[in-house]
Amino acid sequence: MERTLHIPSDTVTLAATLHEPEQENGRTVAKYPLVVICHGFIGSRIGVNRLFVKAARELAAHGFGVLRFDYGGCGESDGDYGAGGLDVLLKQTRDVLDYAAGLEHVDQERITLLGHSLGGAVSVLTASQDKRIHSLALWAPVAQPFDDIVRIVGENEYQDALALGTTDHNGYLLSGRFFQSLNGAQPLRHAKQFEGDVLILHGNRDDVIPVDAMFHYERELRLRRRGACETEVIVGGDHTFSSADSYSKLIGNTVSWLGRLWAEKTVAV
Repeated sequence: MERTLHIPSDTVTLAATLHEPEQENGRTVAKYPLVVICHGFIGSRIGVNRLFVKAARELAAHGFGVLRFDYGGCGESDGDYGAGGLDVLLKQTRDVLDYAAGLEHVDQERITLLGHSLGGAVSVLTASQDKRIHSLALWAPVAQPFDDIVRIVGENEYQDALALGTTDHNGYLLSGRFFQSLNGAQPLRHAKQFEGDVLILHGNRDDVIPVDAMFHYERELRLRRRGACETEVIVGGDHTFSSADSYSKLIGNTVSWLGRLWAEKTVAV
């Protein structure tokens, strides 16, 4: 079952879609694990080539609830994406988690953040401070927010933001504050503060965020005293896993990992 939601966050409303798994009798299961999808830079809850729509439906078919949402100024949400800093994205992620905490059928002990690209970095930073998050699934995650986003938009646009206050990137007005906030973000360092299990998947043909980012995260995460880290290079995968084969590997590995993770946690309890 899918339904559209509207989640308040300060002065804006975030558009979201909730996918709930169903039993054979058509009723919603009593309690289900929830996956919250955090999209990337100037993205949306639909994703390139419907990446997040397909993933959410596949996860729901395997018994997971999924909440995918648009950050402010993206997709169908209110606001201006580039007007604030990274702190706005973090606040909106927390507000979505607050909303999820009030959903009747969500198992609050089985919440996963699934972040893609910049959404991966936002997920890591959020999870390092929010104990409600029990696991992370990172798809082609940004490891160096400032360097990666400046490279994507180009040095000239970055300099315009500093000199003029904003720069126009594909119709999004990105403020100097937005770039300054990225400069202070260190998801690799904060990753060590997260004590849950982590899955990282990255395509070897990613020309937006190099696959090296996965190895940087892996190195930091394996230094932790608690929490396991699994990684895999998706052969043939680009940044959005656009080919049928790379998507199949991406979602297959994610579903399998989540299934094993929560089965183990249930047995442990």
